[in-house]
Amino acid sequence: MVAADNSASFPTSSYRIDPRKALIAASLCWLGFAMMVWAVETGHITAIDKAGLLFWRDSDLRPVGPTRLLETVRDVTALGGTLLRNLFALCAVVALLFLKLRREAALLALTVIGGLIANSAAKVLFGRPRPEIVPHLTEAGGMSFPSGHSFNSAAVYIAMALAFAALSPRQSVRMTVIGGAVLASMAIAWSRVWLGVHWPSDVIAGWLGGAGWAFAASALLYRPAQMTADRLEHD
Repeated sequence: MVAADNSASFPTSSYRIDPRKALIAASLCWLGFAMMVWAVETGHITAIDKAGLLFWRDSDLRPVGPTRLLETVRDVTALGGTLLRNLFALCAVVALLFLKLRREAALLALTVIGGLIANSAAKVLFGRPRPEIVPHLTEAGGMSFPSGHSFNSAAVYIAMALAFAALSPRQSVRMTVIGGAVLASMAIAWSRVWLGVHWPSDVIAGWLGGAGWAFAASALLYRPAQMTADRLEHD
């Protein structure tokens, strides 16, 4: 009778996303972000923003649908809030360290921190007020453009997906993990418009900026992350 082997095995290598493809994806996202900045600054998107915010609302300016839908959307938007988003990121970093993937853990941490700084700077730079034409169905403070929920959710969840996708040698698995993060972060971005606290252009720009940062960081911060991992290993 053979006893079961209960020993844990750790990945011996990681499968990094092609840095050239990552930079191409980042460039496309940032091009879209620049176009949204131009459209907002010149007023070309004002009518579309108003129409998008009012699209699924009734005569009382409340979103169409049952009360349960409102609670569901609030749950979705909470995934992009400071507490849960950063908690997930911290847990992901710890899990990567447990798996002895120090480089991926360092890269994720650097990406999250850099995204927070970039989004905060952008909000101060543009200083766009939040929409007031519909009721706010959740608490929201600060400037409106770009959406912090959208930017940081895209940056954090896509960066997490890139880190854990590196565990699989199969490209189909890696693309599925990354695609899931893209859809989840898009849902969080959409929830901000549904709740009336952002213009559509805020969340589009926020998501494009955050996704662009996640992909760019995977290429540009790879060496700093490797250096950080080497220091952790020798300390």
